Amino acid sequence: MNRRSFVGGVALLTASHIPWSRRRALARVPAVNLIFRGGLVFDGTGAPPREADVAVAGDRIASVGPGQPAPSAEEVDVRGLAIAPGFIDIHSHTDMELFIDPRAESKVRQGVTSEVAGQDGGSLGPWSAEQADRVRQDYRDRHGVDISFHDLAGFFQTLDRQPAAVNLASMVGQGTVRQYVMGGANRPATEPELGQMVGLIDEALRAGACGISTGLEYLPGTFSSLEELARVAQPLRPLGLPYATHMRNEDDQLFAAVEEALNVGREAGVPVHISHLKAQGKRNWWKAESILGSLMAARGDGVDVTYDRYPYVAYSTGLSSLFPVYAREGGATAFLARLDDAGEAPAIERAVRDKVTKLGSWDAVQITATVSPELSWAQGRRLGELAAERALEPYQLLLQIVRGDRNRTGMVGFGMSEDNTALFLRHPLGMVCSDGTALATDGPLSGGSPHPRSYGTFPRVLGYYARDQKVMPLEIAIHKMTGQPARRLRLAGRGVIEPGAFADLVLFDADRVADRATFEQPHQYPAGIPHVLVNGSFVVRDGEHTGAKPGRVLRGVGWTG
Repeated sequence: MNRRSFVGGVALLTASHIPWSRRRALARVPAVNLIFRGGLVFDGTGAPPREADVAVAGDRIASVGPGQPAPSAEEVDVRGLAIAPGFIDIHSHTDMELFIDPRAESKVRQGVTSEVAGQDGGSLGPWSAEQADRVRQDYRDRHGVDISFHDLAGFFQTLDRQPAAVNLASMVGQGTVRQYVMGGANRPATEPELGQMVGLIDEALRAGACGISTGLEYLPGTFSSLEELARVAQPLRPLGLPYATHMRNEDDQLFAAVEEALNVGREAGVPVHISHLKAQGKRNWWKAESILGSLMAARGDGVDVTYDRYPYVAYSTGLSSLFPVYAREGGATAFLARLDDAGEAPAIERAVRDKVTKLGSWDAVQITATVSPELSWAQGRRLGELAAERALEPYQLLLQIVRGDRNRTGMVGFGMSEDNTALFLRHPLGMVCSDGTALATDGPLSGGSPHPRSYGTFPRVLGYYARDQKVMPLEIAIHKMTGQPARRLRLAGRGVIEPGAFADLVLFDADRVADRATFEQPHQYPAGIPHVLVNGSFVVRDGEHTGAKPGRVLRGVGWTG
């Protein structure tokens, strides 16, 4: 794709954007208190950068342009630095972590100022009283955190009272809603159940959810039919918010899974956003270009479809994802019993071995985290290497870990190609996400051997892909992290640098910005990002976290107050 067609594709997505400054109601504007002088401003629209001063008044951007006198304002000389809107992580798993460690260190140090949680079909409610009690007890026992909410409205209200360093928006999880209404039932929803699910989703949207997410490879979302998905997505229609989907399959059945996602959009009349789009497994790598062609054709036919992707060739999920869905049905106890059932175990083993064959080898599976301290030796190690060290057959070692950890182990799977990763990142329908969580190099969120995307996603795109590999111009890379996700989620005043927009800003050295987190040593902050502001307040200054917690809940356009 050449630059002209690339920019044309971006224009397709941005033509309807109306500057926030033209829409917001006139309000009393506070005096300018901070001015960045001489930076290279990337405004988030995909336009080429320009040298300008950026003035901040309270939580807003007051002006962008030639220097203006402001005798009482603090002035910061940022010549040689780029200034961009704060990055919006459109697919994040940061939610309860903000109560455990509100600094959100691994994200704000990347320049992330807004997290979009509630992904892959799972959100913080609605929960039944029993579910809420289980979650409450779990977080009290493991983290000393007390929670009292049972739905998104309560989560948002709690976060209003206990703010974090980042802004947070959340989708409502279709899997969470289905669990609330139907438990783990593997059957079609009845008409009364469908009505109840639609009512709960509508309630969540009125509480401020910014869309609906599905996790169709996970329980219980996998039991949902196309008809059910289209029905529960209908409350999105008047709001213009997206149906975001972790599709039913991302490897051998990729074409069918994409078509299902598009058909939800067609039948419900809503925008579609595909989560972490990939062609997984070497035998499926050839499908990437065809899938992108299908998405562009669907847009031509009137389906408002976009997607996101992280800049790595490995994904991260639960170790149980290596096992077929039917084996996991009914929870951990039922799953572990099937592994010991002579009648079921052989078929389960064949399915796992086939999954590993798609990935390439047992060394394509790396253990990220275990709950049981007795299994900590496995963290950060590849299954094939561990099996050889312990003189075990790899599948038997896998069973040992799954049983010992009661099916609570995390993994990284190396299943994608570098060429396809670059292809998905640069396409005009694609946005940048981490699919990760706010962590830290110290404190309660510093354990395990997580996927490096929680520390390095956004600087990796800026440095490795845009600057070094020249996969896309820097202004386009920034647009994919800022203005484009803000429009997709209708987050007014975010994702752009213009007068009246919120002062979520990241300042970085375009020549030095780089990710440092690796799969072997993931707990490392990036380089080249000295300053990050959230709602006009420094959260990172001169490369150090300030301890400030100016983040806000970003409620969706359906919020009724």
